[in-house]
Amino acid sequence: MNIKQNKFAQYLSEFWKYKDLLKLLVSKNIKLKYRRSFLGYLWSILNPLFIMIVMAVVFSTMFRRSIENFPLYLFCGQLLFNFMNRSTTQAISSITGSGALLKKTYVPKYIFTLARITSGLVDLLFSFGALLIVMIATRASFTWHALLFPLVLVQLYFFCVGLGLFLAQANVFFKDIQYIYNAVTTAWMYLTPIFYDIQMLPEKLQWLVKHFNPMYFYVGQFRDLVWANRLPGFGIVAAGCLCAVLALIIGVWSFMRSKDKFILYI
Repeated sequence: MNIKQNKFAQYLSEFWKYKDLLKLLVSKNIKLKYRRSFLGYLWSILNPLFIMIVMAVVFSTMFRRSIENFPLYLFCGQLLFNFMNRSTTQAISSITGSGALLKKTYVPKYIFTLARITSGLVDLLFSFGALLIVMIATRASFTWHALLFPLVLVQLYFFCVGLGLFLAQANVFFKDIQYIYNAVTTAWMYLTPIFYDIQMLPEKLQWLVKHFNPMYFYVGQFRDLVWANRLPGFGIVAAGCLCAVLALIIGVWSFMRSKDKFILYI
């Protein structure tokens, strides 16, 4: 037990030692994304807003009557799923894309993956400006429940860190991971009730989504707080926390187990 505690303390000490590098990498990733862009960081607000408008126009005829304040309902799901999709997709190449630096000096390898996920989180926080615009434009009611949204983001962030670490280490050995993951996320998007009500699915498929789709837990919690103005149920919160912990454990374990072999393949 003492050995495990000492190892954990060593990892924490190492992380703290390289915290400035993490901040630098996050800042670099964000600046690179908006480099040479006339509107710069405003795209974090405008881009999801434009996508939401297009999707709202396309799907409004099918779902608007059955879903109150459809634009806000759609945007809540879109914001969270896009963060998960983009941050984990960028995490896939975080190790292979940093090969030159890893060969020259010692740097904790997980820092690069963590920087990609954290950059996505910062981008998501910028996008909340677009969420506020949608709420004002649709005259949505704002209650104190919405202020609890960080609790959902913490769960989703750790879930993405775990998934990102798993994908990053797998991509070092299997280059097809990025292509397989693109297909997986496409199916994942349609199996997450982003632009439709889950009640529209067949009962068996509803059960599978409600029990085995982590994004359903996070989107559902976020919608409860922001769209429905209520506290999410204990079950969906517990499921979201459990998925985050399991993803983090699997991601860290697989990454640490294989990190010493990275240098042979990058």
